[in-house]
Amino acid sequence: MVFEEKTISSERIYEGRILNVRRDKVTVKDNQTSYREIIEHNGGVALAAVTDDGKMVMVKQFRKAAEKAVLEVPAGKIEAGEDHRLTAERELKEETGYSAREIRFLTSFYSSIGYSTEVIYLYLASGLTPGETDFDDNESIDILEYDRSELKQMVLSGEIEDAKTIAAILLVESIMEK
Repeated sequence: MVFEEKTISSERIYEGRILNVRRDKVTVKDNQTSYREIIEHNGGVALAAVTDDGKMVMVKQFRKAAEKAVLEVPAGKIEAGEDHRLTAERELKEETGYSAREIRFLTSFYSSIGYSTEVIYLYLASGLTPGETDFDDNESIDILEYDRSELKQMVLSGEIEDAKTIAAILLVESIMEK
């Protein structure tokens, strides 16, 4: 039987620019209490941007947490109060320069449900028109295009390690195989 934890108290222990951390005291089974550390995040979007010839637009950038350059789908954080569809349109343009004739919502998922409130909204962008990028001042991004079948193999071999990118590639491949 699943036991629903109830919050007894909550304390903000860190407040940052892109995330906050809180420590919740909760009830657990057998009338005991425990603590949960939760990362609060506004959420983000990820885009499976597919060209008219069936390639996926990818970005490669250095990620400090991984200490290496990582191949990813275009993505970005939702600003406070911003609708996630508008975030998707903005991030596609900023990171790749592309605009999309159609941006279709596919799904949403928690990035790490055990300790984070971050939800990622995944979109399929098609009918792409190239344009100019608008990187943030601190961004350095390579824009690349890959065949979907090659990306699927890169996921299966472990070469692609980013969870939102894995989800986007496999979901789009599943949709487009039909």
